[in-house]
Amino acid sequence: MASILAPDDTTALHLEFPDNRLMIDLVGPHGAHLAQVEQLLGVLIVHRGNALTIHGEAAAEAERVLNALYARLEAGKQVDMGAIDGLIRLRSDEGSDGARQGDQEEMFPGPALEIRTRKKTMEPRTEAQKAYTQALLEHELTFGIGPAGTGKTYIAVAVAVSKFITGEVDRIILTRPAVEAGEKLGFLPGTQDEKVDPYMQPLYDALNDFLPGKQLQKLREEKRVEIAPLAFMRGRTLSNAFVILDEAQNATTMQMKMFLTRLGQGSRMAITGDRSQVDLPRGVQSGLRDAEEILRGVGGISFNYFTATDVVRHPLVAKIITAYEKDDARREAARLERR
Repeated sequence: MASILAPDDTTALHLEFPDNRLMIDLVGPHGAHLAQVEQLLGVLIVHRGNALTIHGEAAAEAERVLNALYARLEAGKQVDMGAIDGLIRLRSDEGSDGARQGDQEEMFPGPALEIRTRKKTMEPRTEAQKAYTQALLEHELTFGIGPAGTGKTYIAVAVAVSKFITGEVDRIILTRPAVEAGEKLGFLPGTQDEKVDPYMQPLYDALNDFLPGKQLQKLREEKRVEIAPLAFMRGRTLSNAFVILDEAQNATTMQMKMFLTRLGQGSRMAITGDRSQVDLPRGVQSGLRDAEEILRGVGGISFNYFTATDVVRHPLVAKIITAYEKDDARREAARLERR
């Protein structure tokens, strides 16, 4: 949309949008979408009817974001908090390389990747997520390594479901080590599935985001979607499947080697993990660390890394991760000084 400077404020920009229906979606429930743009870019947005006035040093940036979001709505796509966050993150990454030149379409083309599933379309929200998504689509073995909340497992499950829907794979197999996170739960009653379900719950959550509940239940009954502890993978050859190992930092070296050698014809593997959250007993080496060192440089394997800037949960999560990383660095420096 064309904009003009507001007459009472030389730093303000005035926008008008013709479609009132789309305008409602642009503003969001109770103005939530505008509030998010305000918070992320440090501007003030005044909403009156089908017009918006933007105040602040980043007014031009906010204008481009709002125009891009409106164009997204015109294209029939959804605008939500995640889409806004992703758009601003991706454009900020591009802008740091001097990419903010040319017209609006060039500056705000939207994510290049869309992973379509039965329930929703997943779009990467950071440059690291884009690279990781592309690697999952192109490589037979992909590692996603980084802190919690960066979408490592979520994206891998989305790609797995997409490839299953299109018939590129016949099965989805999700696994993780059944290692307790810092506390002993003791004996768990129930059947085998009931015993391991608490460890597998994050994988169920991701699948439920991409597949309707009844369809997922049917696929599990038919063993076309499997969720099982890593120990259950021994002795199997996993062909024509998309296999995801989650929480790989808690796999031992032997478990990691066992898992990687399960790869069969027509299959793809994704291994995700966070090196800062190893729950193995003291003195036991993480198989994820070993795999990084041993497989580095092997053709056909992609290693993808995330940092706190890629966290897509609550903004406080990124700050918490950064604080812990700084503390770890301080402790390591102190330890080296004492040697």
